[in-house]
Amino acid sequence: MSYLLFMDESGHDHRSMPYEVRGGIALHAGRLWPFIQDVRAHEQAAFGAALHQYGSEIKGHTLLDKDRIAWAAQQEWLDDEARRRHALSFLNRAARKETPTRIEFTAYGQACLTLARDLFRLLHDHEATLFASAIPRGVLPPAPHDRSDLLRKDHVFLLERYSYLLEEKQEHGLLVMDETEKRADRQFMALLRRYFTRTVTGRHRSHWVVPAPLFVSSDLSYPVQAADVCIYCVNVGFRIPSRGMNAPVRAEIADEFGPSLLRLQFKGEGYRDGAVFASYGIVFVPDPYTARAT
Repeated sequence: MSYLLFMDESGHDHRSMPYEVRGGIALHAGRLWPFIQDVRAHEQAAFGAALHQYGSEIKGHTLLDKDRIAWAAQQEWLDDEARRRHALSFLNRAARKETPTRIEFTAYGQACLTLARDLFRLLHDHEATLFASAIPRGVLPPAPHDRSDLLRKDHVFLLERYSYLLEEKQEHGLLVMDETEKRADRQFMALLRRYFTRTVTGRHRSHWVVPAPLFVSSDLSYPVQAADVCIYCVNVGFRIPSRGMNAPVRAEIADEFGPSLLRLQFKGEGYRDGAVFASYGIVFVPDPYTARAT
């Protein structure tokens, strides 16, 4: 058996998010199908339908943006049956381009928050492990920068921590990525291939990490959607001040989901140049283009 690291990214449009974050959740193959079944059941329980039926999907910003949090709090918490009924009515009205009622907005917001909470509980129950690497938004390589053929440092650190998990478990691991634009995906594959075949460290890690990512459409993959929710929460609600990751957070996300992120992130031992040290799954890399250990 093996692990699968389902990956997504947040903030790469360089717009409103404080950081650029790439990462995901690692699930053991034996846990994958039960996890998918549970997510599907909880989505149905929250909304009364599958979001893909309405042209949407489970994502961090679709469940936890400021509007949905505000809608959830504008009235008292509804019971499960009422929430499902009114949330489904919200989806149907939106599909008909009609304006939902106040209680339908409330129910939809509460359904979004309910599913986000359920996702984190399911990830914990199915022993998922979180990995994420963050860099400052819009950071550019120093000029002149002639090593565009090298895998960026934040990506290397992400793979490093995944390999630590796999070595600890004595299991091989796959990379499953949300497909984007084919040219960009091919460029990233080329960087991965070069790293895993032309560097000593990469060749060592290829014993554990299969250096050929699989690309899937996120709207067809519940684990990638769950990864998106986690990475979104890291971006807006998780900080490492001692490393310089200290941008303002959305307090409601940090308070609600910060403890879950801490619990899910990889914690283990890393090693470099003969030294052994504590290693964590969430890492901030302020200078991804220059050589520096972290």
